[in-house]
Amino acid sequence: MDFVDAPDIRHFLAGLQLFNGVDIRSVGPFLSRTHRQDIAAGETLLSPDTRNSSVFVILSGALEVRLESADSQPLTVLQAGQCAGEMSIIEEKDPSAWVIAARDCHLMVIEQDILWRMINASHAFARNLLVILSSRVRSDNQIILDSVGVLREFERHAITDALTDLHNRHWLDSMFRRRLERCIKDDTPASMVMVDVDRFKQFNDRFGHIAGDRALRLVAETLRNHFRPGDMVARFGGDEFSILLPGADAEAARTCAERARWAVLKATDADPGAPKITLSAGIAEAAPGDTLELLISRADDALYRAKTGGRNQVAV
Repeated sequence: MDFVDAPDIRHFLAGLQLFNGVDIRSVGPFLSRTHRQDIAAGETLLSPDTRNSSVFVILSGALEVRLESADSQPLTVLQAGQCAGEMSIIEEKDPSAWVIAARDCHLMVIEQDILWRMINASHAFARNLLVILSSRVRSDNQIILDSVGVLREFERHAITDALTDLHNRHWLDSMFRRRLERCIKDDTPASMVMVDVDRFKQFNDRFGHIAGDRALRLVAETLRNHFRPGDMVARFGGDEFSILLPGADAEAARTCAERARWAVLKATDADPGAPKITLSAGIAEAAPGDTLELLISRADDALYRAKTGGRNQVAV
């Protein structure tokens, strides 16, 4: 096949990534040493467990790149004019992914030694290959960034309560424990506040779960805004919230809790038509040798006293 003198062939090759802008006469002697390979849809062209020694230029059809396994979802699809296999040749390693025909494909096969001869013969060809490799690296970097982003999002959901956007019980058990242990070790005061929405079951039964969800979000936002920036706020479960206040004794914790209680009361009082919400809170100050469980238990006891004492109040 005379690639040099056939105008239709020269025009066709110019539409391929590797040959864009290349003087075909400079690589003509090597083009005659390439060959064609046809593969059917679903057939595997490259795989991580098989050595590769060729670059495959897609003349027609499409190839899917699959990263995790041959059965995983395609990471990208290579169309006619693009190529596959160049990374494994340049790196002298086995392919890092599965390349599988998405449709019946006609491929130009450039063996490794011919590829290097073309690179030496044409600066334009070498430039095109460099552009393709750079594109692959950028794509890989973007995949890494996207994967990290997805991982971080999964991690965020794992420690965040979906309804209130506060940290959840899983986060509380870990982070509260670490911070409490550090306070006790450093002989720094710390206090725990347990907060409960008064008569929340009756509230849900009367006004419905949507109104109940709104009430919990209001309480969560109020707790965020009326405790100190360094205080740790989490949803303990249901309508109960927990706040750890590093560096605060019981009196300082009580001041913050009262401020939050009044803020919730005022928020519902401001709208005569809105269902009324009140909070009860219990406070316990950490003592030497306290564990997180002991501190929560004592704060829960104080919360019980606030509820049995008439609700809508803070007890120590």
